[in-house]
Amino acid sequence: MGEFIEKTERAFGRNFDELRKIKLIPHYAKYADGSCLVQFGDTHVLCTASIDERVPHFLRGQMRGWITAEYGMLPRSTHTRMDREAQKGKLSGRTMEIQRLIGRSLRAVTDLSLLGERQIIVDCDVLQADGGTRTASITGGWVALALAVEKLLLQGKISLSPLTEQVAAISCGIINQKALLDLDYSEDSSAIADANFVMTNSNKVVEFQATAEESPFDKTLLDDMWSLAKKGCTFLFHEQLIATREERP
Repeated sequence: MGEFIEKTERAFGRNFDELRKIKLIPHYAKYADGSCLVQFGDTHVLCTASIDERVPHFLRGQMRGWITAEYGMLPRSTHTRMDREAQKGKLSGRTMEIQRLIGRSLRAVTDLSLLGERQIIVDCDVLQADGGTRTASITGGWVALALAVEKLLLQGKISLSPLTEQVAAISCGIINQKALLDLDYSEDSSAIADANFVMTNSNKVVEFQATAEESPFDKTLLDDMWSLAKKGCTFLFHEQLIATREERP
């Protein structure tokens, strides 16, 4: 392993391997088929799942379902107001990349043949951003999806859950040649490298994104980030299960 075992000064006294304060609040949106307000520190994302009894045209007649995601940041989710992308008439490349990542991550742990000819749309709206909005969206998005699937089961529209595993995501980064878990915005802005890990509860990887900002980094630091991500996602899986077991009000 690299040097990440040494303590590193971080905001709010966090150690190198500590997550921000995590909250997963299920059933947050009254009218959604499944919902979860996810908080990674000061990053807050509202994830809602909507059941649509139709599938996209390319799946019609195939007796299988679909899961897709949409992602967006509210105008004052950051320090200064940003224009709504709908006003610009098109989505930014970043938004398209993130919502495709969320959709891929959720489909990776779903047997679409058990969903029937319907789709579930997971909307992830960033209320407040302080780094890690995509990882929070995936983590909370799974909870919203699981609650929507539970509703289909209770209504008798499906007989078996299509969810095969849990999926969660977390960020890591390298600052001063040390690996850190769950970066906030200030850390992400100063990191020499950052990575996003999308993992399942069976310790499999759905997606892994890592980028060096200034110069290449050693594989030992990648191994350190990998170990931290596994630890972080293990905690998130536990919190997801607690959230999905909470009774609907």
